[in-house]
Amino acid sequence: MIRHIVMWKLKDEAAGATKQRNAEKLKLILEGLRTNIDEIRAVEVGIQINPDDKQAYDVVLICDFETELDFKLYTRNPHHKKAIDFIDKVVDERWYVDYNVDL
Repeated sequence: MIRHIVMWKLKDEAAGATKQRNAEKLKLILEGLRTNIDEIRAVEVGIQINPDDKQAYDVVLICDFETELDFKLYTRNPHHKKAIDFIDKVVDERWYVDYNVDL
């Protein structure tokens, strides 16, 4: 199984909205990917509950895929690309890790 974890630090204001509003919109967009992309086995999205910590990131995504091919198909899916379009508008920083999970 492949696990994909991404963390984003959002801009204070972007795309005509506050950081909090963009975090909530991003959560909805990312959770919606499961509906539109069959290769996603599981998805979890969290919004930071301690926004005053300057070292903390604002949003985290955890996705699981059965195979590396499923993960590659996900990254090429038009719904994923549409999510990236929004992310590029509201994100300041991004960190990610993709790894094999031994079951």
